[in-house]
Amino acid sequence: MTGSFFLLKFLKFCLVGLSGMVIDFGITWLLKERIKINKYIANSCGFALAALSNYLWNRIWTFGSHNEHITAEFLSFFLISLLGLGLNNFVLWVVSDRLKQNFYFSKVLAIGIVTVWNFGMNFIFTF
Repeated sequence: MTGSFFLLKFLKFCLVGLSGMVIDFGITWLLKERIKINKYIANSCGFALAALSNYLWNRIWTFGSHNEHITAEFLSFFLISLLGLGLNNFVLWVVSDRLKQNFYFSKVLAIGIVTVWNFGMNFIFTF
Protein backbone atom coordinates (compact mmCIF):
# COMPACT_ATOMS: atom_id res chain seq x y z
CA MET A 1 0.00 0.00 0.00
CA THR A 2 1.42 3.35 -1.01
CA GLY A 3 1.27 6.58 0.92
CA SER A 4 -0.78 8.20 -1.85
CA PHE A 5 -3.37 5.39 -1.61
CA PHE A 6 -3.63 5.94 2.14
CA LEU A 7 -3.80 9.72 1.69
CA LEU A 8 -6.54 9.43 -0.95
CA LYS A 9 -8.61 7.24 1.38
CA PHE A 10 -8.10 9.72 4.22
CA LEU A 11 -9.11 12.68 2.02
CA LYS A 12 -12.26 10.85 0.88
CA PHE A 13 -12.98 9.95 4.50
CA CYS A 14 -12.60 13.63 5.43
CA LEU A 15 -14.96 14.75 2.63
CA VAL A 16 -17.55 12.25 3.80
CA GLY A 17 -16.89 13.48 7.32
CA LEU A 18 -17.49 17.05 6.20
CA SER A 19 -20.95 16.10 4.94
CA GLY A 20 -21.48 14.30 8.24
CA MET A 21 -20.37 17.39 10.10
CA VAL A 22 -23.09 19.41 8.34
CA ILE A 23 -25.64 16.82 9.45
CA ASP A 24 -24.14 16.67 12.95
CA PHE A 25 -24.05 20.44 13.46
CA GLY A 26 -27.47 20.93 11.87
CA ILE A 27 -29.21 18.36 14.04
CA THR A 28 -27.31 19.44 17.16
CA TRP A 29 -28.18 23.09 16.60
CA LEU A 30 -31.83 22.32 15.84
CA LEU A 31 -32.28 20.18 18.93
CA LYS A 32 -30.20 22.34 21.30
CA GLU A 33 -31.15 25.85 20.20
CA ARG A 34 -34.66 25.48 18.79
CA ILE A 35 -36.14 22.53 20.66
CA LYS A 36 -34.08 23.20 23.83
CA ILE A 37 -32.92 19.63 24.38
CA ASN A 38 -29.94 19.02 26.67
CA LYS A 39 -26.70 19.76 24.80
CA TYR A 40 -25.28 16.26 25.31
CA ILE A 41 -28.44 14.55 24.08
CA ALA A 42 -28.61 16.95 21.11
CA ASN A 43 -24.93 16.29 20.39
CA SER A 44 -25.45 12.53 20.58
CA CYS A 45 -28.42 12.65 18.17
CA GLY A 46 -26.48 14.75 15.68
CA PHE A 47 -23.48 12.47 15.96
CA ALA A 48 -25.56 9.28 15.50
CA LEU A 49 -27.31 10.54 12.36
CA ALA A 50 -24.01 11.70 10.92
CA ALA A 51 -22.48 8.28 11.68
CA LEU A 52 -25.22 6.52 9.72
CA SER A 53 -24.74 8.81 6.73
CA ASN A 54 -20.96 8.47 6.99
CA TYR A 55 -21.15 4.67 7.03
CA LEU A 56 -23.14 4.55 3.82
CA TRP A 57 -20.87 7.00 1.97
CA ASN A 58 -17.67 5.43 3.29
CA ARG A 59 -18.83 1.93 2.37
CA ILE A 60 -19.72 2.97 -1.17
CA TRP A 61 -17.26 5.73 -2.06
CA THR A 62 -14.28 5.86 0.29
CA PHE A 63 -13.53 2.18 0.72
CA GLY A 64 -15.63 0.63 -2.07
CA SER A 65 -16.58 -2.23 0.21
CA HIS A 66 -18.19 -5.30 -1.29
CA ASN A 67 -18.30 -7.16 2.00
CA GLU A 68 -21.33 -9.45 1.95
CA HIS A 69 -21.53 -9.29 5.73
CA ILE A 70 -22.98 -5.79 5.73
CA THR A 71 -24.54 -6.19 9.19
CA ALA A 72 -21.20 -7.08 10.77
CA GLU A 73 -19.49 -4.31 8.83
CA PHE A 74 -22.08 -1.76 9.94
CA LEU A 75 -21.88 -2.94 13.56
CA SER A 76 -18.09 -2.55 13.49
CA PHE A 77 -18.42 0.95 12.01
CA PHE A 78 -21.13 1.89 14.51
CA LEU A 79 -19.22 0.52 17.50
CA ILE A 80 -16.18 2.56 16.47
CA SER A 81 -18.52 5.55 16.05
CA LEU A 82 -20.01 4.98 19.52
CA LEU A 83 -16.54 4.91 21.03
CA GLY A 84 -15.87 8.06 19.01
CA LEU A 85 -19.06 9.57 20.45
CA GLY A 86 -17.77 8.90 23.95
CA LEU A 87 -14.50 10.58 23.02
CA ASN A 88 -16.45 13.42 21.38
CA ASN A 89 -18.56 14.04 24.50
CA PHE A 90 -15.49 13.80 26.73
CA VAL A 91 -13.67 16.46 24.69
CA LEU A 92 -16.83 18.61 24.76
CA TRP A 93 -17.05 18.27 28.54
CA VAL A 94 -13.38 19.09 29.10
CA VAL A 95 -13.15 22.02 26.68
CA SER A 96 -16.66 23.46 27.05
CA ASP A 97 -17.54 22.80 30.69
CA ARG A 98 -14.19 22.55 32.45
CA LEU A 99 -12.15 25.02 30.36
CA LYS A 100 -15.21 27.26 29.71
CA GLN A 101 -14.64 27.54 25.95
CA ASN A 102 -17.41 28.12 23.41
CA PHE A 103 -19.56 25.00 22.88
CA TYR A 104 -19.23 25.05 19.09
CA PHE A 105 -15.47 25.67 19.22
CA SER A 106 -15.28 22.66 21.53
CA LYS A 107 -17.38 20.66 19.08
CA VAL A 108 -15.04 21.46 16.15
CA LEU A 109 -12.05 20.39 18.24
CA ALA A 110 -13.84 17.18 19.24
CA ILE A 111 -14.71 16.42 15.61
CA GLY A 112 -11.06 16.81 14.58
CA ILE A 113 -9.88 14.39 17.25
CA VAL A 114 -12.65 11.88 16.54
CA THR A 115 -12.00 12.02 12.77
CA VAL A 116 -8.49 10.69 13.26
CA TRP A 117 -9.77 8.00 15.65
CA ASN A 118 -12.61 6.92 13.35
CA PHE A 119 -10.47 6.77 10.21
CA GLY A 120 -7.72 4.76 11.83
CA MET A 121 -10.02 2.25 13.49
CA ASN A 122 -12.25 1.83 10.43
CA PHE A 123 -9.28 1.50 8.10
CA ILE A 124 -7.85 -1.25 10.33
CA PHE A 125 -10.99 -3.07 11.49
CA THR A 126 -14.05 -2.29 9.37
CA PHE A 127 -13.07 -1.87 5.74
